[in-house]
This record gives sequence, C-alpha cells and structure tokens, in this order.
Amino acid sequence: MKDKHVAVLMGGFSSERPVSLSSGAACADALEGEGYRVTRVDVGRNVGAVLSELKPDVAFNALHGPFGEDGTIQGILEYLAIPYTHSGVLASALAMNKAQAKTIARAAGIPVAESKVLDRFSIRDVHPMKPPYVVKPVNEGSSFGVVIVQEGQSHPPQVISSPDWKYGDGVLVERYVPGRELTCAVMGDVALGVCEIIPTGHSFYDYDSKYVPGGSKHETPAKVSPNIYQKIQTLALKAHQAIGCRGVSRSDFRCDDRHSENGEVVWLEINTQPGMTPTSLVPEIAAHAGHTFGDLLSWMVEDASCQR
Repeated sequence: MKDKHVAVLMGGFSSERPVSLSSGAACADALEGEGYRVTRVDVGRNVGAVLSELKPDVAFNALHGPFGEDGTIQGILEYLAIPYTHSGVLASALAMNKAQAKTIARAAGIPVAESKVLDRFSIRDVHPMKPPYVVKPVNEGSSFGVVIVQEGQSHPPQVISSPDWKYGDGVLVERYVPGRELTCAVMGDVALGVCEIIPTGHSFYDYDSKYVPGGSKHETPAKVSPNIYQKIQTLALKAHQAIGCRGVSRSDFRCDDRHSENGEVVWLEINTQPGMTPTSLVPEIAAHAGHTFGDLLSWMVEDASCQR
C-alpha cells in the first residue's frame, strides 16, 4: 500500500502559514520514513493547476487557517477527485466558524460558554458582557487575535477596534471560564487521551505558548478525576460526530474544578487540522495511546477519501 504518491499540502497564505510549513515538513519527513513517495506542495493560488499536473494518489492536508481549514481547499480536491485527509467541505467550514460550531455543539447537548457574535466596532466603548470575558476572531486559529478581558477592567480592549486589527470585523465574545486547559484528540471513531496544557510564562495558551519550545508544558494523561477524563473523551467524540468530522480532530475544553472534583467542563472549539509540529498536541496524545508519529500519519493517508 505504501507505494502511494502523497502530496503534502503546506504553507498557504493565511496568518498560520509558518505553523503550516512546520507541520508540513514534519509530516513529509515522517511519511517518507514510512515508505511513501512524497511531494511537498507550498500552496498558492495556482494549487488546482499544480495538483492537476502532479496527479497524486492522496493529498495530505497540512494547511492551517482560512483557505486550508475552512472547506476551500477541500472543495478544490473534491473537484479534482483527489482523496484527501482530515474533514470534508461542510465539517471544515462549520468547525472553522466558532459561532456555528458552538451552535451545533449546544444542540448536541455539549456544554458551551455563553457567547455572542458582534461587530468589533460595536464593543469599542461599552463592555458587551460583564468581565471577565474573551474576545476572539470568528474564523481564526492558533489563538490569533484572542484577548482576555479581566474582571475589573474599566473598558473593552482597544486593539479590537484599532486599524491594526487584521482578523475580520466579526468577533465572538465569550464568558471566560477559569480553570484548566484540557484537550482531547479523536482518531476516526475513537477518542484518544486527554492532555492538560499548562502555559509557561503566559497568561493563557497563546501563539507563543503553542509553538515556541518551552512555551507550555503538556501533561499526558491529564491529572484530573476519572469522571472528568471520561466526560471529556465522550464530549470530544460527540463534537467530532455532530459536526461531521473525519480523520483526526482535536477538541479544546476549559475545566473549572476549583470547588469540586467534577467541576464545570466547557467545550471551546474543535480543530479539524490539528498542528503536527514538534510541539503539537495530537502526536503526543497519539503516542500515549500507542501510535507512533509514522503510524498516525500512515493511518491518515490510508483513511483518505473524497466526499468526506
């Protein structure tokens, strides 16, 4: 089976380009180590023509952010009839839009924090909800544009309405849930382990704590009560299925267990294109479940299809 020609799609032109290049390089190297014939494709606007000429057996999608994670590249691959990894057009588009994903999660009985979608200019002068709360772009990943408004802060964050803001006019305003940052990977129809993310020298799991070595500590398996551990696995799989994800996904949670061992568990979002960098979470969680990096990527290649 490993005589397949795999095109690893990486780079692109979203704000997450550097992350994607890192993910793509790691995946391409590992797939070559597994015996696949690999072509690295730095995705540009001519990606359709490039893939038409290349004619790979499988497209391994290592893109992150808009155009790579939101159903756009998935639609191109469907037109070209090239089997691809990860989620399909609809699930990718839904998961990328945090507000739509939360609507589906809530309907599926998954606990989410109170939130509202607003125009960024409408919160320039008045708090949209009582602090503490979080403001985040509706369609971004890697914690780009995330701002935490602390309790007692006198006015909304000015950066949201400034000319320097580059993440679109629609923002999601969400009640801040204190406590622990937990994440769970799903592989096919199986929820893998739960990992706790402990930022090092950062107030939350921001871009640097995600991708700079030493920016965060990962505790796999998370040291939480068995009830919370199992609940998060159940909710991660439920979110994966409700949104229609395929292949590998990762759901992020907040857990406030300061006052009881069961505490409050809140689902934040689902990532249909989890990072595959040396500091990424899914390879670490999969390794704890007994899957080497090469095994994980090989499974994803063999799982690839159209009409996902």
